[in-house]
Amino acid sequence: MVSLPGISPSLQAIAQKVKNGQRISDEDCLVLFNEASLGFVGSLANQFKERLHGNKVFFNRNFHIEPTNVCVFSCNFCSYSRLYARREDGWELSIDQMLHMVKKYDGQPVTEVHIVGGVHPKMDLTFFADLLKAIKSHRPDLHIKAFTAVEYDYMFRKAKVSMEEGLRFLIEAGLNSIPGGGAEIFHPEIREKICADKVDGDGWLAIHEKAHELGLPSNATMLYGHIEKFEHRIDHMRRLRELQDRTKGFNTFIPLKFRNMDNDMSNVPESSHVEDMRMYAIARIYLDNFPHLKAYWPMLGRQNAQLSLAFGVDDIDGTIDDTTKIYSMAGSEEQSPTMSTAELVTLIQQVKRIPVERDTLYHEIKQYPDTMPDPALN
Repeated sequence: MVSLPGISPSLQAIAQKVKNGQRISDEDCLVLFNEASLGFVGSLANQFKERLHGNKVFFNRNFHIEPTNVCVFSCNFCSYSRLYARREDGWELSIDQMLHMVKKYDGQPVTEVHIVGGVHPKMDLTFFADLLKAIKSHRPDLHIKAFTAVEYDYMFRKAKVSMEEGLRFLIEAGLNSIPGGGAEIFHPEIREKICADKVDGDGWLAIHEKAHELGLPSNATMLYGHIEKFEHRIDHMRRLRELQDRTKGFNTFIPLKFRNMDNDMSNVPESSHVEDMRMYAIARIYLDNFPHLKAYWPMLGRQNAQLSLAFGVDDIDGTIDDTTKIYSMAGSEEQSPTMSTAELVTLIQQVKRIPVERDTLYHEIKQYPDTMPDPALN
């Protein structure tokens, strides 16, 4: 039995489970949220992470395409979208415009394009299939990670096709994997208050489960730090853990910090950096069947993303190249999110971790040393 002076028996029992590689329960998770110090959960999460990946931290070379910020939905937490009825200050990109964005990276070693945006009624299943075909025709090797479950739910219902029919149609067009957005908080008590009009938690999970059955890997997210309680976070993570037990289709879990600028929840204070790190650490401990935990650096900011590497995080996303506005419009620290490969490598090396460039599916492309070269030796 782990013996930790000054630590309650319940926390010591949880520490023993983590040491033994045993799964913690929902009750254990609530104890961690309510009772555990930042140092305690950080130590357990780091232990768990190093058991999986040693000292490695992953990143990739990627860019985003956001086809539109015009949306038929009105989520209270969203600073990004513009309602379709009031779309004068929104943007709507054509396939040619988006293909031009892809062509900007010709000759560069990017491996992934991440495509998400608002739910626009004129951008339907056929439109997006044509977009995927155009990208694959121009650059067949580029991994396309595209569309949230919210976008899929709308485009499949509009096209009057089943989830399987719609996904197969897009796979044939070039879809390679699915991002984790739109999950927010699954619990209906909270979802009804923050995003009542879009696909519910069951629908989000069903789309990802069907994707996994068809061989499409995906990611998962959770929007935290607003009006939810710890119990709602645990309910959300439990449902993800249960689905992962069945399918093994999730690559990574990404906690997303609620930002309160220019949205209908601006009165809700944001979580502290301490609470952010606790969230990452507890997620790493609880989601024992998720191979990776990602801190999305444009949302947290560079320094906080770097700090998260001591709290169970093993991935900080990619170069981005200032191609996303979703978090900058909500008031994140990074107003022009772009980092070169060299900057990402340095950020990881500064905390004595091993930078590993990966592709979307976590195949290793290049491993860098864990320390920066001494300038005096150059």
